Amino acid sequence: MAEYKDRGSTFLAYIFPCASTRVFKAKMQELKKEHPKAVHYCFAYKIGTDGNNFRSSDDGEPSGTAGKPILRQIESKKLTDTGIIVVRYFGGTLLGVPGLIQAYKTSSLLALQIVPIISKPILKFYHLQFGYPVLNEIMLIIKQLNAEIQTKETQLFCKLSVGVPLNKLEEFIMRIKNLANVEMTEILP
Repeated sequence: MAEYKDRGSTFLAYIFPCASTRVFKAKMQELKKEHPKAVHYCFAYKIGTDGNNFRSSDDGEPSGTAGKPILRQIESKKLTDTGIIVVRYFGGTLLGVPGLIQAYKTSSLLALQIVPIISKPILKFYHLQFGYPVLNEIMLIIKQLNAEIQTKETQLFCKLSVGVPLNKLEEFIMRIKNLANVEMTEILP
């Protein structure tokens, strides 16, 4: 959380990982409970790698003075799966359009400066079904290609859900297809 003050108003910027709108809504509810006397809860989020799932809100501030400056800060760092909510406590003095833009931009920027940015590979998900005798070979492929196991059922007949980094996807598919009796299906988002 970063704090910015201007002419009596306090802006509290919260930045958090946000992989879905459900996560965002839960964080918004949490902050509204934590700050019930705040007058505005302005925000922006960007989810996914295609750049099309984003939203911003001025929450009653003049149009374009809060949500867009927050979103521009997320975009300037080329982030995704990120949300920022700025909670405003009104201090009695109107800041005007330029003052509001500056306050929301600065509070978001301060939050981005104090939180470490975590780079993660983009994964494509697959469901694998196979007999127990090939488990060791599959686990070796997963380890060598830095894939991530999401779910695992190992019995006589095994089931795995695996996230595969996009830069290793072609090799992963080829190596799994070379194994006998392994059924592989893509898990669609």
